[in-house]
Amino acid sequence: MFNANTADFFCLREMIFFKPVHEKTLHAFSATLLSLVLVTHLSAHAEISMPLTQSQETSSQSSVEKAKHSKALKRQHDKVEKSPVIFHFSSVGDSRTDERIPGTSQQDKRWLTASPVLSRMIKEISHAKSEALFFNGDMIMGYAKDPMENERQYAFWRGMMATLMQAGTYVVPVPGNHEMQMPTKTPEGTVKLAQPYLEKQWRDNMGDLILDVDRWNQIVKKPITYWDINNTSTPEQDKVQTAQTQLNYSFDVGQIHFAVVNTDSVGADNVVSSSWLARDFEQAKARGAITFLAFGHKMPFTYFPEVGGKKQADGLDVMPAERDAFWSVIENYGATYFCGHEHVYDASQPLKAQGGKAWQIIVGSGGSPFSVKKEDAKNPKDRMYAWADVLVRKNGALNVRILGFDEEMGPTKVISKWTIQPSLSPAVH
Repeated sequence: MFNANTADFFCLREMIFFKPVHEKTLHAFSATLLSLVLVTHLSAHAEISMPLTQSQETSSQSSVEKAKHSKALKRQHDKVEKSPVIFHFSSVGDSRTDERIPGTSQQDKRWLTASPVLSRMIKEISHAKSEALFFNGDMIMGYAKDPMENERQYAFWRGMMATLMQAGTYVVPVPGNHEMQMPTKTPEGTVKLAQPYLEKQWRDNMGDLILDVDRWNQIVKKPITYWDINNTSTPEQDKVQTAQTQLNYSFDVGQIHFAVVNTDSVGADNVVSSSWLARDFEQAKARGAITFLAFGHKMPFTYFPEVGGKKQADGLDVMPAERDAFWSVIENYGATYFCGHEHVYDASQPLKAQGGKAWQIIVGSGGSPFSVKKEDAKNPKDRMYAWADVLVRKNGALNVRILGFDEEMGPTKVISKWTIQPSLSPAVH
């Protein structure tokens, strides 16, 4: 770039092109012109070759580091995706309804099941060829003074699930507070407490599913490799008042360990038997399990939306010490916990800020009245009927998709999806 003063340039032009000049003068001006061009070119080159400033260098390094990190994540993701899928399951909860809800059909008022939502989910889960559905409690309204009312509600729910079983998806039931508890008068007022007769009623209505090994093997065609009905929490070993047979239970399918926990046992409402779960996980690990999955009704960490929804702890967090003991077991084994109770979808790593890796996935969005009112919903997912669709890979990774549709029964969408790395490894979004 030529930087000579404009006036000097025109003067030079006049001397060269418009006036007769002495040959020596012309040579002198030509040399001057050449020098100016060379100096300008060198200056420009020097500008380009200047060392980066500290901020530029930092920015460059930051870009390089981001690129490296991105490539590392992609390699990690590709490695996960190349690992074969060894199991496919779904999880949802809370399909009971309430006759007081405006617009509830006469059928649903009678049987107290959100049948339009539940029947659509059953159809889509079956279409996706999910091998098992873990239903995380509150499949009946319960709280009935007449036990026969509970029986009728159980029968209706089982009838709906029979079509899913026949189509090739085994249904694994998880007890919820509406199955376990009854509003009970106490000196402190009326509170919901688990009752022994309701535990028995659960076994009477769900026991054939917990666990029919032959039927599982026939439907799923991936054999159960460990099951012991007596592997449960007991008053002798754990802080429970009644044996939790078919309420706390577990089984293996090869390297995958599935554990179901009762979050409201007699004398221990809002508490998981963490001592039993720790023993159970330890034994499963000794058998070769590398993927640990737990299913319960109540969430350890209440989800508080930006507006509306729960205002205070309403899950296992009403008993913080016991909740922490339970979550410690989940963290120690890199387990993933699926639950309901809140009628909403939410997924989080509750202890991520403290270095925790474990995921809590709330899918209490199976048709029960939403926890967040329509006028308060800032996040569309807070009022979506949603369920989890999960692929388990041989290396222990989980591909999680949250599928759902809105309250107008619109098209099904992928609400969220991510990969949970093998136990105790970081997650990749």
